Amino acid sequence: MKRFGLLGKNISYSFSQGYFTQKFKDLGLKDHSYENFDIQKIDEFKSVLAQDNLKGLNVTIPYKQDVIPFLDELDEKAAKIGAVNTIQFSEKGLKGFNTDAYGFQKSLEPFLRPHHKNALILGTGGASKAVHFVLNELGIANTFVSRSKKEGQYTYGELDQNIIEENTLIINCTPLGTYPNIDDKPQLPYQHIGPEHVLYDLIYNPSKTSFLALGEANGATISNGLKMLEQQAEKAWEIWNNPK
Repeated sequence: MKRFGLLGKNISYSFSQGYFTQKFKDLGLKDHSYENFDIQKIDEFKSVLAQDNLKGLNVTIPYKQDVIPFLDELDEKAAKIGAVNTIQFSEKGLKGFNTDAYGFQKSLEPFLRPHHKNALILGTGGASKAVHFVLNELGIANTFVSRSKKEGQYTYGELDQNIIEENTLIINCTPLGTYPNIDDKPQLPYQHIGPEHVLYDLIYNPSKTSFLALGEANGATISNGLKMLEQQAEKAWEIWNNPK
């Protein structure tokens, strides 16, 4: 049996297991399985690695950065981003990749218009690093928003009408609004969001978060993270099947 899986914490809700289980079924790969490795702290990763027949892993919250010291090598893009969401197993050891960036770019590009020159990135975790990387590659100026004040970033309390109107692309990289806490949302002055805005939420469950619903009510274009997940999963599958 060729075993693949997802490393994370409290991940019973995960998209990946259902997606890959169906994929293996569609491809007739009866000797492939995909399972959740739900660990409470990163040190437990060693016990996961001790298991037999592991061929590839995805990594999710909160271990996209914490997993890096356990790897033998980083892909150039993952090294630049500083976060890993895909691990390739080969004879040379464990190599970390970031397919979040690929998935995010592929899923965002259809929504972009010439006036989308400035973006707000809500949250500063592992996924936000891939978003920041992609926006820089696309030439879109971007600023992180977080609860605590850091140089070069906004706090939620600083977001006023001018900032919201200037930043017509707003990406939620926080877990706020994820099922079952569907009433949660980033604290924004939503009344200043309008038809020029694109609101993108990395969350996919529910399919329309409070963040997206409030944006849509004001005429904004909205997208959840499902297409990003599908794209990054396909990229991960490609990486696992082409160990170098």
